[in-house]
Amino acid sequence: MNTDIAKIEDRLKDLVSKNEDAIKGFEKASENSKQVGIKSYFEKKIIDRMQFLRELRASVPELNLGSVEIEGSAAGTLHRTWMDVKAFFAEDNDEAMLEEAVRGDKAAINDYDNALAEVMMPHRLKEIIRAQKEFLQNDLETTEILEHHR
Repeated sequence: MNTDIAKIEDRLKDLVSKNEDAIKGFEKASENSKQVGIKSYFEKKIIDRMQFLRELRASVPELNLGSVEIEGSAAGTLHRTWMDVKAFFAEDNDEAMLEEAVRGDKAAINDYDNALAEVMMPHRLKEIIRAQKEFLQNDLETTEILEHHR
């Protein structure tokens, strides 16, 4: 395999893995949240990230971007365990879960920036990644507003 194609595949696999971790993390956040509105917010974030996965996988069907099953990474599993611990000790589970969502979205934006820095990335693929990053940035503002107005 061409090294440029391998780099692109690695970047996309990383984004796929991060989105899988985000889905599982938002499921955990929804589970740990108390308020119906906050639970609904996390459930919408799950749907959004599932759409991201579909878009990424469909963008370059020739590449092996993993199975359709949402598995997540070992690091993501550790983070979800941390979310449970934090929820157990937090006075306000909803605020604790929103804090974790903010932290995760900031990390995701960084991951998207890294993918966009790939010079050899096809234009159409960069457009998909850029649109997803912009969505995350807008959604991050919403999450921060929810967190600060609780």
